[in-house]
Order: sequence, then C-alpha cells, then structure tokens
Amino acid sequence: MKKILIICFITLIASLNSISFLPFIGFAGFALSETLNITDMIGRNLTVPHNPEKIICLGPGTLRLIVYLDAQDKLAGVENMEKLNPRGRPYWLANLELSKLPSIGPGGPASINKKPDLEAVLSVKPDLIFMTQTEVSLADQIQKQLNIPIVVLSYGAFATFDELIYDSLRLAGRILDREERAEAVINFIESARKELGQKTVTDLQNKGIKDIDDKNTQDKKSMQEKEKPTVYVGGIGMRGSHGIESSEKSYLPLKWANAKNIVANIADSQLKDMASEGSHIFIDKEKLLSLNPDFIFIDGGGLKLIKEDIAKKPEFYNALKAFQNKKVYTLLPFNFYTTNVETALANAFSVAKILYPEQFKDIDPEKKCDEIYTFMVGKPVYEAMKKDFGKIGGLYENH
Repeated sequence: MKKILIICFITLIASLNSISFLPFIGFAGFALSETLNITDMIGRNLTVPHNPEKIICLGPGTLRLIVYLDAQDKLAGVENMEKLNPRGRPYWLANLELSKLPSIGPGGPASINKKPDLEAVLSVKPDLIFMTQTEVSLADQIQKQLNIPIVVLSYGAFATFDELIYDSLRLAGRILDREERAEAVINFIESARKELGQKTVTDLQNKGIKDIDDKNTQDKKSMQEKEKPTVYVGGIGMRGSHGIESSEKSYLPLKWANAKNIVANIADSQLKDMASEGSHIFIDKEKLLSLNPDFIFIDGGGLKLIKEDIAKKPEFYNALKAFQNKKVYTLLPFNFYTTNVETALANAFSVAKILYPEQFKDIDPEKKCDEIYTFMVGKPVYEAMKKDFGKIGGLYENH
C-alpha cells in the first residue's frame, strides 16, 4: 500500500509539472518561466520569452527603440557602428556606458538585410534578438541558424515618421515588460505634435484666417498656404554629408510646425536628381534661387560644407532673400541610423518658435530640446549635440 501511494504521489507531481510548472525551454535550451505568442512587424508568428534577461539589437534604429523603452539594461552587446560613431544619436550619447559591452558585429547601413556576424552574436548568448529592415526569409534563416528567436521591428519608410513606430514600441514593450513605458512615449510624442498643430493654426487664425464651414475646408487650406512664409531646408544628409542643394520634400519638423516647405510639391522633372529612398532630393542652385524662400534652415550635418561653399560662391547666397534678410537658421540633424524622433520634435519646436514667435513666446528651443531628450532617452544631451552641429534654431551668421 505504501509503495502504491509513493508511485501515485510521483505521478501526480509529474503531471502537475507538465501542466503548469515546467519551465519553457527556449530556442537555445535556456529556461524561462513565461512565453508570449506574438506577430512581429513583418508578419512572422513567434513564441518568444516574456521579459528576457539578455537581448541584442541588430540594424538601423533598433537600439534606439529599446532606449526609448528604458530597457537598455537588458543589452548583452552592441554593434560596432554604435561604438565608433556616436555623433548625432541622442540615445547613444545618453548611454555611453554601452560602449563597454561586447561587439556583436559591424552593423551600419551596409548591414541592412544582410546576415550578421553569427559567431559574435552567439558569443554574448542573447535570449532574444530584435532586428529592423530585414526580409522574412532572412529573418527565418538567421533564427534557424542561431536557434534564438528573432523579432523584427519597423520604423516604416526611410527618413520619415510612420506610426508603425508605435506598433513597434508596443510590441517590444509587451515582450520586455515595458508596456506602460511604451504608452508613455507614444503619448509624449502625440502631445507634442498636438501642441505644435494647435498653436500654429491659432497663429494663422489670429492673422485673419478664421474658421469656415467644413465644405470649404480646401478653400481654408489654400488661404492658410497663401499666408504662410515659404521655407527651405538644405544640407540634409543622405548616405553622407551634402550642401545646400540637399533637401527633403517631406521634412518632419516643417510638417509638424505647419510650415510651407517650398519643395514639398515640386515636380520631379524640375529636380536635378532624385534620391532612391524616401523624400530626399537634390535641387539645382538656379532652381533654389528662382524659388527664393523667405526662410532657410540649415541642417547641422551639412553646415560645414555650406560654410565652405559660401566662402567660394558668396554671390549666390547673397542673392537669396533669406540671407539678405538674416532669416537663415541652423537645426540639428535627425536622420542618423534612421529617424531620431526626439531630435525631429525638438527641431519642430525650434522652427515653430521662429515662424510663429507669439504663439511660442514661452518656449526656449534649447531648454525644450533637453526636456525632450530627458524624457525620450533619459538624459539632457543637447550640449553634446550643439557642440557637433551648432545651436538649434540659431541665427546663421556669415563671419
């Protein structure tokens, strides 16, 4: 009888373990207590560990999303690109201690949709890998070779702001047990965009554009566009630094600040060249002179080249009314290893302060920049950005 009871007890324990207490044995044989069934941003259905202890990030912008979620303490290694080129990326400037982590491969634009250094990845023994800009077949192949779950995230189209980033934050937040933080980041971005939109529209209304019937919405938009000063942004980076001819048809800070981007609707046939990604363009100097915008903003990434060009061809710049009227200002570059949303927001407030000074009279662009950086990446790193790229919203002086 005693023997039968022992056998029954052992059988009961084994049954209970198999039902609810047996830990999940992951891809690489690691034991984790809980898993999630998820669909990543390219439609792959996966079972992944919930709140893994060790993760890595591969590809443009992946690490930035993890910093936004305040989950950088989980990183087991980082790409060489992050270590070797810290300029222009607030998420890295706020976490320079990450440079002490082991290397997990080269990274950088050349690594997009390419197989990573498998040996380097395995050496840090991650429980889970986050990637961006990766096709389904490659993600599946790498996952099979490494025997480690790979979750692909997305920013949407290159050099733009796509609300797919919100889906990526929510997905990564769910996996990393940072769901509240994900929602806080999304709400912060949306609140900033709402403030910009409301205040700039109010400024236009105060200048004589009143609310009209919905059926005349298009007429109202046309009236607003006529009232707005024209704006151009030059010196925007695209796989390297460029001069005044380099611009964006859909430049985030101008859109968020309700500014009239003078090249937004320019016909492709009028352009010198078209970039292969996003809305980036190169425009002839002669065309820029004919457009002759009221305001010119210079991206800090191209500021040095533009200064050199001004010294060589002062007559061209002196012919532009923005230079004549001292309405040329500097902004911080925000497309470094994809979109730094926090810098784009800071630029938008700076542009709005210049174009709509009355509505934004209480905004100090430099303080606002650090306020945004502190919330989004954890530290006020504006001074480091300023050192490399100049003052945000600073009046350009040609000495």
